[in-house]
Amino acid sequence: MNLDNVIAERKNKTIYRDGDRCIKVFNHSFSKADILNEALNQARVEDIGLNVPKIDEVGTVDGKWAIISEYVEGTTLSHLMRDDSANTDKYLEMMVDVQTLIHTKRCPLLSRLKDKMNRKILSADLDPVTRYELLIRLEGLPTHDKLCHGDLCPSNIILTPAGELYVIDWAHATQGNASADAARSFLTFHLRGEADLADRYLDLFCEKSDIEKSYVQKWMPIVAASQSVKGNLEERDFLLRWANVVDYE
Repeated sequence: MNLDNVIAERKNKTIYRDGDRCIKVFNHSFSKADILNEALNQARVEDIGLNVPKIDEVGTVDGKWAIISEYVEGTTLSHLMRDDSANTDKYLEMMVDVQTLIHTKRCPLLSRLKDKMNRKILSADLDPVTRYELLIRLEGLPTHDKLCHGDLCPSNIILTPAGELYVIDWAHATQGNASADAARSFLTFHLRGEADLADRYLDLFCEKSDIEKSYVQKWMPIVAASQSVKGNLEERDFLLRWANVVDYE
């Protein structure tokens, strides 16, 4: 196995290319259970008619856990938005089209989004009143079973030379409400300092999905609170500010 070609580095993982294989190597600090769950999520999503890299194996590399999958030739939408900014709206529309396609799928063996968010809100650094209000709001929102990526953003979508779009990084996939998934994408743009792009994304998502913007906004404090459990201090502070705006509209 050749680990000379690094194609991406993240906080707790390094991603390599070895011929037609992509090797994601996790740091020792990364939970084994989370790694195995990510591979299982992706394997389950492979079977439902989406362009997803196929898992080849899960094992260890130099004592570190790794997920090995097929390498997809292409460029992420985030790189295209950066290098071809004149066509940002086109790439944003590609992202929304992929996301709305994902939401038409069902994957009944995945964890339920509302259950996952409930657990995370209980672990979040919130005052008791805010936590209670968020849990009550979560309970009152409809329970759906749509496939949700859980972290869909331009860096997780690859455009191939043939014009196909592949979606990667299914670690946070669940079955649940499409509006919660959109709220997560909206907040991700904000975390990257792209507030204008976040607003344009949300307008486009609501237009294409025929979902009221106010309905997506009802999920934002809930999603922010659930996401605040992980991440660096700066991101956590930002998300907790959103989580405390329970009546955000």
